Amino acid sequence: MNAYHKVDEIKIEDGMFSAKVDDQLIRKALTEISPILAKASRKELSHYEISPSGYGIYWPLIDEDISIDGLLGISHSPVQWKKRAS
Repeated sequence: MNAYHKVDEIKIEDGMFSAKVDDQLIRKALTEISPILAKASRKELSHYEISPSGYGIYWPLIDEDISIDGLLGISHSPVQWKKRAS
């Protein structure tokens, strides 16, 4: 499986989300990321899963997830499939 991003050192304190993504520190207010995360309890926020590919982070207790690309403001173009003549 290819890794999209290396994600670690996630911390959520005082309404702020921080994580190391691809060895770069990212810090944002929860309100910028997700209104659901911003309203979640400390217990709900402490239970999260990082996808094995590094594509996203999931909070199972509140059924909320975020993509790392979205967090970084990156968008990828969809793969353009070319039709080959038979």
